[in-house]
Amino acid sequence: MLEGIEEVRAAKRGKTATFTGEAISGMDEDMLAVILGPTGNLRAPTIRVGKTLVVGFEATMFSEFFEV
Repeated sequence: MLEGIEEVRAAKRGKTATFTGEAISGMDEDMLAVILGPTGNLRAPTIRVGKTLVVGFEATMFSEFFEV
């Protein structure tokens, strides 16, 4: 799923994080802690926008990509 992704934008409990480069290609533990939910699946919603993967919901983050 991360093939071709240059940036991961993630939301968890109202906080957002951005991951790029080595964090994505190396499957950084900090990134995994944010993008995976308690069951081990990706947080919902997970949407690919160009070369960015948007994981989880936070209104301000979403407004950067979509009209909310």
